[in-house]
Amino acid sequence: MLSAAPDLFYIVDVMPGRDYLGEFEHMILLALLRLEDQAYGVTVRREIQARVNREVAIGAVYSTLDRLQSKGYVRSFCGEPTPERGGRSKRFFRVTAKGQAALSRTHRAIERMTQGLDLARSGS
Repeated sequence: MLSAAPDLFYIVDVMPGRDYLGEFEHMILLALLRLEDQAYGVTVRREIQARVNREVAIGAVYSTLDRLQSKGYVRSFCGEPTPERGGRSKRFFRVTAKGQAALSRTHRAIERMTQGLDLARSGS
């Protein structure tokens, strides 16, 4: 027997160029740019902790790097195995052109939102 209620469905369309970075994603990408050829999980964590004075779990760094890679914002590659790591390779990361565009888009959005605000006084 057919149901009297019509079937409902949704069409979801994602607008291109509207994907802004979250705060931690933003920090991770900026750390990768700063670290250049030395960007791997541990150095990314240290860079954020040193510059932002924020404790960061290494698991959070790697899960964010994996998410950014799935979005196409970073790519990873394995370095040479090292004796210090028991013969294991480090996984290095680089920001892609798509990641650079996301950084620029997010930075422009933040600039537009803060334009004209006196942030030094607004916190008091």
